[in-house]
Amino acid sequence: MQPQIRRQHHMPFGAQLTEAGQVRFRLWAPAARRVDVILHDAGGTQPLAMRSLPGGWYELETGAARAGSLYRFRLDGVREVADPASRCNPQGVHGPSEVIDPCAFAWDDAGWRAPPWSATVIYELHVGTFSPEGTFAGVAARLEHLAQLGVTAVELMPVAAFAGTRGWGYDGVLPYAPHGSYGTPQELKALIAAAHRCGLAVLLDVVYNHFGPEGNYLHWYAPQFFNERHVTPWGPAINFDGPDSAAVREFFIHNALYWLEEYHFDGLRLDAIHAVHDQSEPHIVNEIARVARAAQGRTRTIYLTLENLDNAVRFLGAAGAAWTCDAQWNDDAHHCLHVLLSGESGTYYADYAPEPHALLCRALAEGFAYQGEPSRYLGRGRGASSAHLPPSAFVNFLQNHDQIGNRAGGERLTALVRDAAALRAAAAVLLLAPAPPLLFMGEEWAASEPFPWFCDFEPELAARVYAHRRREFPGCADPAAAATWDCARLDWGRLDEPWHAHALQYHRRLLAIRRREIAPLIPQLRAGRCSRGEAGGAFTVQWAGGETLLRLSANLSAATAPLVGSAAGRVIFATQRDAEAALGRRQLAPWSVVWLLEHGRESR
Repeated sequence: MQPQIRRQHHMPFGAQLTEAGQVRFRLWAPAARRVDVILHDAGGTQPLAMRSLPGGWYELETGAARAGSLYRFRLDGVREVADPASRCNPQGVHGPSEVIDPCAFAWDDAGWRAPPWSATVIYELHVGTFSPEGTFAGVAARLEHLAQLGVTAVELMPVAAFAGTRGWGYDGVLPYAPHGSYGTPQELKALIAAAHRCGLAVLLDVVYNHFGPEGNYLHWYAPQFFNERHVTPWGPAINFDGPDSAAVREFFIHNALYWLEEYHFDGLRLDAIHAVHDQSEPHIVNEIARVARAAQGRTRTIYLTLENLDNAVRFLGAAGAAWTCDAQWNDDAHHCLHVLLSGESGTYYADYAPEPHALLCRALAEGFAYQGEPSRYLGRGRGASSAHLPPSAFVNFLQNHDQIGNRAGGERLTALVRDAAALRAAAAVLLLAPAPPLLFMGEEWAASEPFPWFCDFEPELAARVYAHRRREFPGCADPAAAATWDCARLDWGRLDEPWHAHALQYHRRLLAIRRREIAPLIPQLRAGRCSRGEAGGAFTVQWAGGETLLRLSANLSAATAPLVGSAAGRVIFATQRDAEAALGRRQLAPWSVVWLLEHGRESR
């Protein structure tokens, strides 16, 4: 029987239970002249004055509060706000915060260790639409499905509290509080513990580039949280490098440690770090990586991944290396595959439409397709050389929340691509390539539900947001309408229908092959070599490691094409039944993929 463990991350702010049985409240409010803690109970409210400390800090230690107490901070006797480091806000972001005892939850996963990053297969999901319940408990009830699928890690879209009850989570305003509509802190911990019992790691998507537009009151009492020298799509950037930035950096460093320690998450995905502006050294992303590796990373595997539209390499290194993250979401590989499958060439796809096969071949082999070349869409050079990085430094995907949701209708590939052979070929490329693959919820059974962007802002803000979305995505549904959220909810009742059951079986088969044949090789594999023919949609990528060659030969087009390069090795998977004969003829059928392993020779 596993011993029970109590976990707590000690923070220099927020509400902390003390060993003496009191509660210590602490708030950074450099623009406030006076701060009170307002305790809420059935009998009304009780104001308690906080002591002013140097550097804009306010503190109070009191026996009048306990675990379960509701509280707000009152600024200058006028405005009341939630605790920005609230562990729980049960009545929403405008309501009072709740004092939480982190040690009330007993963990039973003392022996749990996440698998090495190289073996990872990620499944991204949105808690509110993944299950009929739309809760942490609803996700926990379906973990066995994910374990049987063959994924190794569940990635939750952001769960930090945001305005309203419905949203993607990227407009969070209380970074330490699990969103109340999904469940309590205890229920989120129970989900993670259940995942560990199923052999699944859990990652959390965190947003350190902006706060949401509703429910964020930091500008009232800590305007130093923002730096107007840097501009983001959401307004002034978070202040990581200006005056008084030390407290801001500490707030987000502790947030990363809090999720990893107190909730026992196995990793984090840092959203849109191209919008994290920091000209100081070390960059906040590198500092978060260093601190996380030195803390939780000392005794267990910690996954750190990121999104970065700039395709910079300074944040990437060998898996588990101090100061760097393990991998970046590889938009380049996605964009190439999307162009090939859908034929779309608008917006950012314009950079990939002229040579999608060549760029895909490079992205599979070396990570980035754009390694400093000019991007017509951006009007500048994009990316940096990435061939020195291992394949595991890039997370590849056919679909994710952004690439589905940032469309007028939020359509999945199943609605855009009618050729089943094309979808099967793309899945075989994704799931057997050395780069860690990511599936978006329902992709494994070819779910047809769209995933449009949705929110639940107050009416005036919601109207402005809808007007902006209509300009950006003409014909889009009203994101604040309950029906927009409702249409995104997965219909698990369709899982047994023949088409969906066949898709699920196919994905399970591919992931079983990956686990058996490919995952053991990945730690030794170097960046690949790409070979293309003079014309057509065929190409070959081979990755070398020791005396092994992993080779992909593919024809991602609607016409037969000649095989490119060698056909030596054992076929471990092929989309066509007569793969050996096709290789002998050196011809690849339309939308065909062959994976081969060649052993026992000095790899080139």
